[in-house]
Amino acid sequence: MKRTLSILALVGLGAIASAHPHFNKTITAALPGGVEATITYNTTPANETRATDAPIGVFTTPRGPKLKLSADVKTGETVSVPAGEYVIGVIKLSASDWTMALYPGSLARGAAADPAKVIKLESIFDSKVAPADHMLIDITPGHGKFEGKAVLTLHFGTLFLSGLLG
Repeated sequence: MKRTLSILALVGLGAIASAHPHFNKTITAALPGGVEATITYNTTPANETRATDAPIGVFTTPRGPKLKLSADVKTGETVSVPAGEYVIGVIKLSASDWTMALYPGSLARGAAADPAKVIKLESIFDSKVAPADHMLIDITPGHGKFEGKAVLTLHFGTLFLSGLLG
């Protein structure tokens, strides 16, 4: 009897562990001007409470996704993003508005970003998109005011942001 219960417990734990996999993802895109952009991240669960509880005005990153640029990129009219590696994050502007941001180099888990180094991308926040159960990051053609341009997108629960890359 004990052996049967032990086997059932192990099978149950195995089913739970394998039912919710997370993937390491790498996405590469050729941006205008010959810039190669590479995103690396893990498909972490979209925990809406983390977004709701995020402080206003502070760079926040869910598990430190990375963006690597092979050459300098001009974003919008004023922000230039030099070649290099960045942590992808967001800044909560209010309870209903966010902006996409990049932080040069890396951040240790739980470490605060130096606000002077954060690069804010011109962004569009959309809350009318179906929720994502896991974080999704991509580089896609823009829409609306970003039509015809490359954008970095981050979809985390009901948070959907497009940040202009060029």
